[in-house]
Amino acid sequence: MTSEISEVGATLQDRCVGCDANPTNGQSGNSGRFSGSPLSATVADMTDLVIEVHGLRKSYGDHEAVSGVDLSVRAGEVFAILGPNGAGKTTTVEILEGFRERTAGDVSVLGYDPADGDAALKQRIGIVLQTTGVEPYLTVAETLDQYRGYYADPLPTAALLQLVGLNEQRDSRVRRLSGGQQRRLDVAIGLAGDPDLLFLDEPTTGFDPAARRSAWEMVTALRNLGKTVLLTTHYMDEAQALADRVAIMARGRIVREGSPHELTGAAASTAIRFRLAGGRELPPDFAASESGGTFTLATDDPVETLHGLTGWALETGTDLADLSVGQTTLEEVYLQLTRDLESSG
Repeated sequence: MTSEISEVGATLQDRCVGCDANPTNGQSGNSGRFSGSPLSATVADMTDLVIEVHGLRKSYGDHEAVSGVDLSVRAGEVFAILGPNGAGKTTTVEILEGFRERTAGDVSVLGYDPADGDAALKQRIGIVLQTTGVEPYLTVAETLDQYRGYYADPLPTAALLQLVGLNEQRDSRVRRLSGGQQRRLDVAIGLAGDPDLLFLDEPTTGFDPAARRSAWEMVTALRNLGKTVLLTTHYMDEAQALADRVAIMARGRIVREGSPHELTGAAASTAIRFRLAGGRELPPDFAASESGGTFTLATDDPVETLHGLTGWALETGTDLADLSVGQTTLEEVYLQLTRDLESSG
């Protein structure tokens, strides 16, 4: 997969003619895209803001689903939005995509207001939903050709197939594809118009571990090619592995934002994880969090904390199953944030 991506990138980079290092968003003309088969922004564009949101609100009657969101996404980065069901992330993303009207606030996507439904904006974004309804009796290549026809300057079919790793399935009918292959086709459809910005919704839901890792490789490759990706996911390890920056939403607001390193660095630096056998209860003095039967002790003094925990286990004859010591993960930060919000009412 990595060699395939490199080959596509090299081919398209060779075709760059007159790339403008300082494109003007929202205007026509050469904006750093590639002639013939354009491929997103140049390295010089990486400091540009692709998405700017200020004071975004969306209400349904008396219920406010989005409550004053401020958000910015830079060109060439993978930005992940996390949050429990009902947090407002889907509503926020649908407003950015132009599918839902906002109640208040300012929104700019590639220099356009998505609420205007401008065709020029639609030509520059790609959307990969959780499921895409395509004709099952078309071949993979025929499906891509169909969607390429909706764009003025699409990527070549061969480049799309190579980019998502579906070369061998080119002439296979869609209904014959595995779940992972169908998801790759979904991404290829989203990339058909060579978008500057790709909205990627829950890209690996239902995947086995090998398929998930392969999908991660593909998203990383898109970033390496200069694409900007707005990712929504329920998998914390996925966000930690892929995202340059993460926004955690709860109750219609962004409650924490930063790189995975910044978010985990703001928490206690070490996490002690274990399971308790035989239905034993952990004394409340340890102040551990629990998820799926696994307890986590976050601490800045792992030696002292581990000494206290193992001392209690020896004294009470308790087995600490799957005991491990490691760095605090994004999932633990996320769970702690949501618990704190729940306890605050």
